[in-house]
Amino acid sequence: MVASFPWLTAIILFPLLAALAIPLIPDKEGKTVRWYALIVGIADFILMGYAFWNNYDSSNAQFQLTETYNWIPQLGVSWTVSVDGISAPLVLLAGFVTTLAMLSAWQVDRKPRLFYFLMLLLYSAQIGVFVAQDLLLFFVMWELELVPVYLLVSIWGGSKRRYAATKFLLYTAAASIFILVAGLGMAFYGDNLTFDMAALALKDYPLGLEIPLYAGLLIAFGVKLAIFPLHTWLPDAHGEASAPVSMILAGVLLKMGGYGLIRLNMGLLTDAHIYFAPVLATLGVINIIYGAFSSFGQTNMKRRLAYSSVSHMGFVLLGIASFTDIGTSGAVLQMLSHGLIASLLFFLTGVTYDRTHTLFMDRMDGIAVVMPKVFALFTAGAMASLALPGMSGFASEIAVFVGFTSNDIYNPTFSTVLVFLAAVGIIMTPIYLLSMLRLVFFNSNEALACDIDIIKTTKPTNEVAVCFGNSCVLPGEAPFEDATPREIFIAACFLVLIVGIGIYPKLATQMYDSTTVAINANVRHSQTIIAQQQHITLAQATIVQK
Repeated sequence: MVASFPWLTAIILFPLLAALAIPLIPDKEGKTVRWYALIVGIADFILMGYAFWNNYDSSNAQFQLTETYNWIPQLGVSWTVSVDGISAPLVLLAGFVTTLAMLSAWQVDRKPRLFYFLMLLLYSAQIGVFVAQDLLLFFVMWELELVPVYLLVSIWGGSKRRYAATKFLLYTAAASIFILVAGLGMAFYGDNLTFDMAALALKDYPLGLEIPLYAGLLIAFGVKLAIFPLHTWLPDAHGEASAPVSMILAGVLLKMGGYGLIRLNMGLLTDAHIYFAPVLATLGVINIIYGAFSSFGQTNMKRRLAYSSVSHMGFVLLGIASFTDIGTSGAVLQMLSHGLIASLLFFLTGVTYDRTHTLFMDRMDGIAVVMPKVFALFTAGAMASLALPGMSGFASEIAVFVGFTSNDIYNPTFSTVLVFLAAVGIIMTPIYLLSMLRLVFFNSNEALACDIDIIKTTKPTNEVAVCFGNSCVLPGEAPFEDATPREIFIAACFLVLIVGIGIYPKLATQMYDSTTVAINANVRHSQTIIAQQQHITLAQATIVQK
C-alpha cells in the first residue's frame, strides 16, 4: 500500500531536523534542551503510533506505507521506505525505548546540547534502518547509527570509555563492509541494476552466489546481534556506557542484527538459509549457554546484564532456524520482549549507580533496606528476564522452544541435543539473576557485616545497621535516596508492556504474525524444492551405479 502522506519520511526526518535546531536554543544549564529533546521524542512516537493505527493493516503481509523517491537513478538507488509486520513493531520499540532513555538522562549536565543532539540523531538512524527498503539506503542508515553511539560512549562513559567506544566502532564498522559487498553483489547480478529489496527478492541467485552472500551478512548481523564469538564488544560497551545509552544498545541496537537476519538472510537468500539454519541453531545454543555461564562469573552489574543479553539473543537465532511459524514468531517476540526487559534492567542499574557510585555488586550489598522501591522494581525486571510465567520473557522463550521442537526438518537427535543444552542455559538464568539481587540488595557478605556498636551516632536508636561496601550507616542516616517519581514512571512504562505482553502475547504478535507466516512459508517452499532436487540427484546416482 502506497501512503497518501509521507508518514515514514516524516518520522525519520523529524528528530534529525529537530536536532539541528538545538544549537539555536538559548540555554546555559541544559534544562530547556532536555525538555525540547523529550518533547521531540514523544511527538515522533505519537506520530508513528498515529500513522500505524490509521494506515497499517496487520492482516496484510505485504509492505505498507510505501514511499519511493529517486535518489541516485544512475545507480538504481532510491529513497524507498515502507513497513511490514517485522519492521513496524521494531519501529515502535525504537521510539519507545529512545524516548524513555532521554527521560532517564535528566541529570546529564555535561555538554547537554551535544548529548541530546546525538540522541535525536540516533533516534532518526534507528528508524531509518528498520524502514529502509533500498539496500544502499539501509547501509547508509546502518552506518549513520554508529557515529552517535561512538560519541555517546566515548564522551559520557566510564573510565575506559574510549577503549570501549573504539572497539564498538571497529567491530561494527568492519562488519558493515560485508553488508555493502553483499548489497553490491545482489544489485549487479542479473540484467537490471537495482538496490530495491523487493526487486532483489525476485532475482534467481545461484546457490554458489547465495552461500557467500549469506555468510557475509551473517558476520555483519552477527556482530550487531552479539553472536559468539563476535560478541566481545558488547560487555565492554555496556560496562562503560551511561545508563541511557545502555538502554538503547540493549533495547534497540541488538535487534538490528536479528532484523537483518530475517529481512535479508531469511527473506532474500532463502535457499542459502536452508543450509545455514543448522549453523544458526547451533550458534544460538552456544550463545544461550556461553552467555549464561559468563554472566554468572561477572562481579560488575552491567557486564553481568550484558552477557545476559548475549544469552537471550540465542533464542532469536534458535527461532529463526526453526522452520516453523511459531518459532519465527517467537524470535520476533523475543526481540521485542528483550528490548523492553533489558532496557528496564539497564535503567535500574543506572539508578542504583547514581546512589552507590559503584557497579561492583560486592560493594553495595544491603541497599534494599533504604531503597525498597528500587529493589521492588529491580526484582520485577529480573523476574521478567528469567522468564517468569505471566511476563513477556516466558511467552517468547516458550514459543521458540515449541517452534524448534515441533519442526520436522532436523534430525530428532540433533533437535533433542540442542533443546537439552538450551535448557541448561535457561536453568542458569535464574541463578545469575537471583544471585545478583542477593549481592546487590541483601547484606550477604560476612566480611562487610556491620556491628551497630562501632557506629558513632549521637542519636539513640534501635535501628539495624546497613552496610554499603565498607561504609556502615544507619538506615535513617543513609545518604541513599529511593526511586523518585520520574524513575518509577519510567520503570512502570516498561513493566506495563512486559506484563501486558506476558498475559496477552497477541498484543504484540498480531502486528507481525501474517508477515512471519509468509516469510516462513517461503522458506519451507525452498526447503521442499531443495529436498526434491536432492532426492532426484540421489536417485539418478543410484541408477548410474546400477
